[in-house]
Amino acid sequence: MEARARRGTSGTPGGGPDAAVAATRGAGAAAHVLTVTGPLPASSLGTVDAHDHLFLRTPALAGQDFEDLDRAIEEVRDAQATGLRSIVEMTPIGCGRRPDLLRELSIATGTPVIAATGYHRDAHYPAGHWVYEASVDLLAERIVADIERGMHPADWIDPAARPDPARAGVIKAGASYQHVTRAERRRLEAAAIGSLRTGAAVLVHTEVGTCGHEIVDLLLANGLAADRIVLAHLDRNPDPELHAEIASRGVTLEYDTPGRIKYRPDSDLLRLVEHLVGAGYGDRLVIGLDLGRRDYFRAWGGGPGLRYLLGTFVPRLRMHVGERAVDRILVDNPARVFAIAGLGVPV
Repeated sequence: MEARARRGTSGTPGGGPDAAVAATRGAGAAAHVLTVTGPLPASSLGTVDAHDHLFLRTPALAGQDFEDLDRAIEEVRDAQATGLRSIVEMTPIGCGRRPDLLRELSIATGTPVIAATGYHRDAHYPAGHWVYEASVDLLAERIVADIERGMHPADWIDPAARPDPARAGVIKAGASYQHVTRAERRRLEAAAIGSLRTGAAVLVHTEVGTCGHEIVDLLLANGLAADRIVLAHLDRNPDPELHAEIASRGVTLEYDTPGRIKYRPDSDLLRLVEHLVGAGYGDRLVIGLDLGRRDYFRAWGGGPGLRYLLGTFVPRLRMHVGERAVDRILVDNPARVFAIAGLGVPV
């Protein structure tokens, strides 16, 4: 599998000296992830929901915000009863991110939470928002600060505000439908810089699963290693040949439409996963739910809820691809993808 991955523009997996430094930094150290309560051995993550939201507020989804700690705790505990162990919370800067509440939830439930820095696609930022005027260097600087010092408590509206103790452990970026705008391109460049400086993976929102190759090309051209790139929502464009092409470049694909019958039945997604596993790309898949609306949560009176992944979808997935492939997708792959070189104590 790895031998088929397309190399970066420099001919090396890292594509540049910064990536080589990041890789060397982790030599001799056990793999760790960075959660909102601190570094954690990646091997202890267990079963991972690789893309979800626990608190969110964005003008792109007016009336669908959710910022209630008690309801979030209720939702997570309900999912824990099905076997969910860890959550990658992908709410980025400017979308109602709440590092303080993420810390409280993680402590209250015992659930490791990997939080996001970085930026979404243009639709989530109103005209005049600071992300449109900020330089690539400033955008990258704030990503790095969220990871190294602690997340800004209020979306960097007041740069002088004291950072929250919770640090981000993954970088988000986003692109529009069938194109990448100039502003999104600058934020993708900043995400690449942030990843090269910190080692954190970059997870990119693809709108309806489009622009996958273009996004990968852009990130590789900015020196990022393919194995640090995760493309989200590709299952909204369920094209198995396209997905195999992208996975062959060494990129991780993140599927997140279980239970979203408005897109397609779960049977279609199950066949898509089965195809990718059968083609030899089971090590390039992770799965989440991406519950980005209040109406998706049982604690808010909606559904399918966080429990759907392990309570409903995964039992069916096991029948299609087997226990070992499911463990790889839900346990092994997230532990590898979200690990950051150099965290933890050298062994």
